[in-house]
Amino acid sequence: MTTRRDFLGALALPALAPGLRSTSRPRELPAPDGTPDEVARDEDFWTAVAAEFDVDRSIVNFNNGGVSPAPRPVTAALARHLQAANEAPAYVMWRHQAPNREAVRAKLARFLNVDAEELAFTRNASESLEICQFGIDLARGDEIVCCDQDYPRMLTTFRQRVAREGLVLNLLRIPVPCEEPQKIVDAYRERITERTKLILCSHVINLTGQVVPVKEITALGRERGIPVIVDGAHAFANLEFDLRELDCDYYATSLHKWLFAPIGTGLLFVKRDKILPTWPLMACDTKQDADIRKFEEIGTHPAGYALSVSDALSFHERLGPARKAARLRYLRERWVTPLARHPRFKLNTSLKPGLSNSLCNFAIEGVDSTALAAHLFEKHRIFVVAIGHADCTGIRVSPSVYTSLEEIDRFRDALDAVAANGLPG
Repeated sequence: MTTRRDFLGALALPALAPGLRSTSRPRELPAPDGTPDEVARDEDFWTAVAAEFDVDRSIVNFNNGGVSPAPRPVTAALARHLQAANEAPAYVMWRHQAPNREAVRAKLARFLNVDAEELAFTRNASESLEICQFGIDLARGDEIVCCDQDYPRMLTTFRQRVAREGLVLNLLRIPVPCEEPQKIVDAYRERITERTKLILCSHVINLTGQVVPVKEITALGRERGIPVIVDGAHAFANLEFDLRELDCDYYATSLHKWLFAPIGTGLLFVKRDKILPTWPLMACDTKQDADIRKFEEIGTHPAGYALSVSDALSFHERLGPARKAARLRYLRERWVTPLARHPRFKLNTSLKPGLSNSLCNFAIEGVDSTALAAHLFEKHRIFVVAIGHADCTGIRVSPSVYTSLEEIDRFRDALDAVAANGLPG
């Protein structure tokens, strides 16, 4: 742990450690002109954006919702920080880099409109969520409410507590696609009982891209004194929202998905009054009991990953969150709209404004989704994910800002052939 003395001592040093400075500057993107929807169709701008990503163009990667490549300014920053740390690890990491994390924490806090003392760096959304899921005290017979479409690892986490502690997991179902958000709120309300002590909900459901009315669900919990954990893995840097306005107790996300931060970066928001009663996954000194940094006590690890998050957030802001969201919608509409004319093509994702984001889930009647995913990769080198959930069996598609129109059109044409003729024998 960095002490106040270490922090002030680092500030007093006359120069940064070797390698911490860089003479390179991010390349300037063209200045786009027009509304977000107009810029979404500006291929000069998005070609320049795509040039910032070193990706393998021998395949078409449509699983950016799993993990995204980082752009060059981010990978360069990470390499710089790792190289600097390697030159004198104990000195650079703990005297320079650890204190510098506080500036990144403050930058993220401003972006989210929360207090920096409520944000902890983690390695992914799963770690952030498990801190909350394991860290909240529950007693035998207490009930947990969540959706059967929540991320499988999180359901497994609760099932472990059920097996060890005699808790009750109360799962709800929602329509697919759900085009009436109130139905989701009602589904949560109907599952809450006098024994309910904890609620988990996804901000965006990972299987389909369905946007969940989080603010209304957190209000349900607030009315009944039930803490609400929000899984924001697919919402942060994809949807535009004010975290303070959501009024949730806990918000967990990955930063290596839609923020394009280095692989192995995540974030956890814990409302200030919930920090003290929430146990960390790894033990900390009692003097840290009310300190958000207790959730970062994982032993020695490279600080460069957290520091590079600052560069990812800067890149996100250079793109413009509204322009980025509009581009992702435009890419989705380019392949979905023509395919929707096929009678065998079924969408498991609502296309109504505000009800989904860049993720899309579809199925083709009479075609096994796992076989279709294998066909797309083996025949066309297009990488997608087969979803096996009973309520939304299909293919999940998640292009990104570096995706070209040619890749979208190639994907559309491949699906068009399968929708018309089925999979080749």
